[in-house]
Amino acid sequence: QLVESGGGLVQPGGSLTLSCEASGTAFDYNAIAWFRQAPGKEHEGVSCINRSDGTTTYGDSVKGRFTISRDNAKKTVYLQMNSLNAEDTAVYYCATGGPMLYCDGPPKAGDFDSWGQGTQVTVSS
Repeated sequence: QLVESGGGLVQPGGSLTLSCEASGTAFDYNAIAWFRQAPGKEHEGVSCINRSDGTTTYGDSVKGRFTISRDNAKKTVYLQMNSLNAEDTAVYYCATGGPMLYCDGPPKAGDFDSWGQGTQVTVSS
């Protein structure tokens, strides 16, 4: 199971950190990713972190602004989001795929089959 938290309302230019706490075997899987979905749009791959080698990947729209990390002791993956703008407004989800899934680019929703319930991020003044 995956449980996201940390969403909320933030002003443009502000920052938020999202958390994804994993239970069961989910955290043992190699790749854990963040996606987001804005109203009327499909899931967009935001970022992914690979347990095997620690590599991270990002979507073009968040590169340089978002940072993904994981705390193995807490079984939690974080998404630090800086310089937020209105286009970042969405429901953010964390997800895992099969145990050996490896992200070599921005995560693709079709590769992931276990999703959290999501947390709303709203960027507005």
